[in-house]
Amino acid sequence: MITHINTAPANPIIRHKFTADPTTIVFEDTVYLYTGHDQAPVGKNDYVMEEWLCFSSTDLMHWTEHAVPLKAKDFRWSSGGAYATKMIHHAGKFYWYVAVKDAATGGTAIGVAVSAQPTGGFIDARGTALITMEMLPGGATNEKANLDPSVLVDDDGTAYIFWGNQQCYYAKLAPDLVNLEGDIQAVDLPGFEEGSHLHKRNGWYYLSYGSGMPEKVAYAMSRSIHGPWIFKGILNEIAGNCQTNRPCVLDFKGKSYFFYHNGALPDGDSYHRSVCIDKLYYNDDDTMQRVIMTSEGILFS
Repeated sequence: MITHINTAPANPIIRHKFTADPTTIVFEDTVYLYTGHDQAPVGKNDYVMEEWLCFSSTDLMHWTEHAVPLKAKDFRWSSGGAYATKMIHHAGKFYWYVAVKDAATGGTAIGVAVSAQPTGGFIDARGTALITMEMLPGGATNEKANLDPSVLVDDDGTAYIFWGNQQCYYAKLAPDLVNLEGDIQAVDLPGFEEGSHLHKRNGWYYLSYGSGMPEKVAYAMSRSIHGPWIFKGILNEIAGNCQTNRPCVLDFKGKSYFFYHNGALPDGDSYHRSVCIDKLYYNDDDTMQRVIMTSEGILFS
């Protein structure tokens, strides 16, 4: 199933389905956007998310929807629950890091799926979870501790994964990108709630995340992936009509963009969310300017 969506250049960008927790890649001059899918009946105040969606665009305004590429229960060790994810393209393959419910523990766990194509054919790369509750330092008891992975492959080819809920964690990935190499360590960040997103620019590492509840997006910077992380404040204010947020930063055709979600569609709320895009600007000292959320979207200047 491929559906061409002729959307206006306005927020939210996807209007026929509820979408949340964006992650993006650029491949062959095309942006691929992967989102969660809020599936609760309208009026039901509960998170119901069992699959992820895939859209593509060459201009960030007109989007093509592809067939559902992955479901939580495609991981046989999962009992469901399609939480936030991170997609990367490396060495000719597409690696999709996802948070789901762990059938063995009832808590959350992180898995990874792999495909040769950006739109489908994803299979569980391990057959088991990459990160489970039992692996966390300090005997973590928060059942949502393993949420919202973000992965960065550094300039030297070394890869790292960041994730967490109420506490941020990180670890080095093995060269095969489907195993850990080294210990899991905690990262102390002011107000960290969830929704970590990692990117790098001009030798700086940027760690953005949902802060407080309802969530604003805050961020920290570091010259090293291992820290220390310097808190830089709020990047994005509370998105109206929605308790949560998950940032994603994309560079495309020489410009920077900020993806997030809100509850702005008709019948939208914290359980029926919608992905948006606005422009992102950097200051001369490489800090990021606060994002201005708009209804007009990326044509706003």
